[in-house]
This record gives sequence, structure tokens and C-alpha cells, in this order.
Amino acid sequence: MASLPDTTDSKRRDSDSAASQDSQTAAEFINSQLQLEAEAREALPYKFDTCTKQLGPLRQDLFACITCNPPPANPSDPYTPAGVCYSCSVACHGEHTLVELFYKRNFVCDCGSTRLPSTAPCTLRTNSETGQKGGVVNEPCEEKNEYNQNFRNRFCGCECDYDAESQKGVMYQCLGLGAAKDGGCGEDWYHSTCVVGLDPSWNDEAIKKKAALAESTAEEGQGPTTTTAEDDGDAIDVEDGMPIPPGFPHADDFAGFICYKCVEANPWIKAYAGTDGFLPPVFKRSGAPSPQTKSEEKEVPKEAAETVIASVAPSQKRKAEDDGTDGDVEAKRVKGSDTENKPASTATTEPNSTSEANSNTKEPPTCKINSLPTPPTESFSLFFKDDFRASFCRCPACFPHLAIHPQLLDEEESYEQSLSHSSAASDAAGSTLGSRAGSLLDRGERALSTMDRVKAIEGVMAFNHLKEKLTPFFKEFAESGKVISAEDVKAHFAKMRGDEGGKGEEEGEKAGGGEEDKRREQGGY
Repeated sequence: MASLPDTTDSKRRDSDSAASQDSQTAAEFINSQLQLEAEAREALPYKFDTCTKQLGPLRQDLFACITCNPPPANPSDPYTPAGVCYSCSVACHGEHTLVELFYKRNFVCDCGSTRLPSTAPCTLRTNSETGQKGGVVNEPCEEKNEYNQNFRNRFCGCECDYDAESQKGVMYQCLGLGAAKDGGCGEDWYHSTCVVGLDPSWNDEAIKKKAALAESTAEEGQGPTTTTAEDDGDAIDVEDGMPIPPGFPHADDFAGFICYKCVEANPWIKAYAGTDGFLPPVFKRSGAPSPQTKSEEKEVPKEAAETVIASVAPSQKRKAEDDGTDGDVEAKRVKGSDTENKPASTATTEPNSTSEANSNTKEPPTCKINSLPTPPTESFSLFFKDDFRASFCRCPACFPHLAIHPQLLDEEESYEQSLSHSSAASDAAGSTLGSRAGSLLDRGERALSTMDRVKAIEGVMAFNHLKEKLTPFFKEFAESGKVISAEDVKAHFAKMRGDEGGKGEEEGEKAGGGEEDKRREQGGY
């Protein structure tokens, strides 16, 4: 009779093999921990130990807590918006659902105020009643804070709910010339498609057409595809893998923009469209010039049009040469009018400069607006370049418009938290991965250096004692090549503690007794 094969060894080998696949070496574990620490430093690079409320109104990075202030399903229902600073978003609302609003000007942190429930106190400020840090609730809120739809997780003129996981394309923040209650947007964010009046789903159709064009070109053997396709007569440019809507400028051509809402709320700024420092107006399709206006635009002198084409970026120049679309003619008209008026403006100012040199009396500055072309009356957004502030007229009649919007006079300063020690150490080391700079080990060493000397010595002695006990244990497995399991670690620590139950279990195994095991695991191990 043939004996049955012994499957005990094969099962043990399979078990060891499975354990090896799920295990990792000490070096792999350390590297994985360093990787996690590096990712944490990248996600939260700044200190979050100080609330900015005590600093007063700031242009700062803000967050809206949807957990504490869930927006109603019906936009018309009453809602109390609130924004918290970077530190409070981490320290006080770290486990909540947050919406990053990015930078908003003249804002005071709402954490711990009456705008947020008392169940979410500010843990960073000092409670005036107890004198202790934390537990700050129901403090008066800042009355001058301005709120827009972003605080309820709604963005753009399409009023969409922002979802970072599903959102496609790039959104652009308006410079903001007025609060939402005054007809402005309050520094809202816009899809490029919505700026020009297209449906947000236009991107999906454009991507499909681009893919179809690439496939047909590859089949015809024409080599690499170009960056433009045709969409009912409009050129589709592609930037960073995403289609650029017809009429929307390339990102390299502008530094920022003022949305159509803010332009309409401040109609005086329309006159600067197409002048030095500004791009031609970018119309919404619903507010595009009428056919009669377009026919008048086509009568622009040839010399003026050539001057404008030479100043446009290569991609726009290619569209102007290839298409000759009405939108580009409109751009030429505004720029051309500016170019035509410049010699007249220069001719009138030269005699004034001469007379000023010959007299001690200083004449009042002339208004630039009078020499600018008549602005379009349709709704449009205004894109500007880095030097746009130098183009504004500062005469006594125009300066009050600028004074109420300081961001038009000087570049704004934004508050930023200082880097955390771990992030600063990593930057100094030149690497976040593979470096111990700012690691948990370093933090432990720094904490040890600040401890009481006697306690520090006792801690080091306890650590060395533990090291002496663990070294033989690890050495045994290293020599045999066996994987250390959780049961091995538990058994070793039970032996180190002198666990009486562990001894009883060993004696019971030796005696082969079948008595009931009455051990109970000690808490805390």
C-alpha cells in the first residue's frame, strides 16, 4: 500500500512564500516611511500652529468647511458662508470636507466665530474666558468680510459645484473689481469656455474632434498632427493637452483677467481694451458685436491691421492669417484705433512739455481716456499683461476709479505661512526622499534634546536596553532567512515581559496537557 505524501512541509513552504510576498525588509519599510513623510511635507508644507485672525484683514489662502457649513441644495435658500485660514483648516478642520478657495483679499479668519457651529471650536487661539489655548467659539465675526458663491462650493458663471476628481481643464481667477453684492464676482474662478460664452461640455466635443483628426492624419501618413483643427469655421488650439475655446487667448499672452461681471460693474475700464498692457476684448458669444458693427470693423486701414498682427503671439497670428475671422478683425479694430490715435496724442503733448520747460507753472495732466478709441458696448472680459498698471490714466477725474481698487495701482502682497521645520530641513538637504531631514527620527532626537536631563538619560538607557534584547531576535531570523511574523514579535515581547501565561503555555506544551488555557492578554500590548 502506497503511503500518502506528507503535505505538512509543502503547506509550510507555501505559507512562508505567501508571507514573503506580503512582507518587506527593514530597508524597504524605512524607505516607505520616508516616502510617506515626504508626501505629507509636500501636502502640508507650512506651519499650522497660528491662526491669522489676530493679524487682521489679509489677502490669504482660504478654505470653506462643508462639514461645518453644508450648503443647501436650493441656491435660493438662506446660507451663512464662512472661510478659515490655512492653519485652522489643518488644526481645527483637518478631518472635515474642505473646499480650497485660494487667495481672497481683505479677509479675516472665521474659525471660532458665530459663523461656524460651536461643535468646531478654534484650537489655535486663546480663549478669553478661560485664558487657555483652544475652545474658542461664538466670537464676533468680521463684518467687513466679503463672500461670494465660492464659499458654498460653487464656481464660475455656470455656477457649477467644484469636484477636484472630475474637474477637467484649467480655471482662471478674476482679479476682482467688486463684491458679488455690488455686481462684481468677488474674485471668482472661471472656465475658459464660460468666459467666451460656450457650454462647459464644449471641451468634450473638441477633444473628440481632435482625436478624430489625429487618427485620420495618421491613417493618411501625413506625419504628426498640428495643434489646430476646424470647428465650424473656428480654429481649435490645444494647450497643455486641453483645447482652447475660439476667442480665448493663450496662457502665455496674458498675466490675468477681469471677468465680464466686473467689467460691467466698472464700465470705465472698458476704454482700455486693446490698449498698451491689455489684450483686445474677449466677448461672450451672447454678447458678440452685431453684424453691422462687424461690417464697420472690416473698414480698418491696412497699415493699422498690419501693426496689430505684428504684436500678436505666433499662435494668434497664425489664426489671423489662416482664418481672417471676424473676431480677429475686431481685435485689429481696437488695436488699430489705438495705434492711429497715438501720433495725435503725441503731437498734442509735445508743445505742452515745451511750455512746461519755459514756465514755472505746472499744467494739470491731460486725460488719456479722451485719446482712446470708443469702447465696445457689448459684454466682454478684459485680459491684461504684467505691465497693465502703468497704462491707467491718473488724472484727477480718473484716479478715484483706481483708488477704490488698490489692486489696480500696485501689485498685492499675499500672506503665506512660514515653512514648517521639516519642510525647511528637506529643502536645505536638497531632497525629500532618501533623506532623514525632517523625519520622525529627527523629530524624536530634537524632542530628546529639549527634555529634562535626568529623563533624557533614563530614556536613552531604556532604548539601549530594548536594543540589546531585540538584536539577537532579529539576528536569528536574518541568519535563517525566515520571515518575521506578527506572532513571532508578540511571542518575543511576551518572553521579554516574563509573561507568566507564556511560561505556562510552554510548560503545557511540554507536558502535552490538554487543560484549558486560562491566560488573558494584558491591555496595552
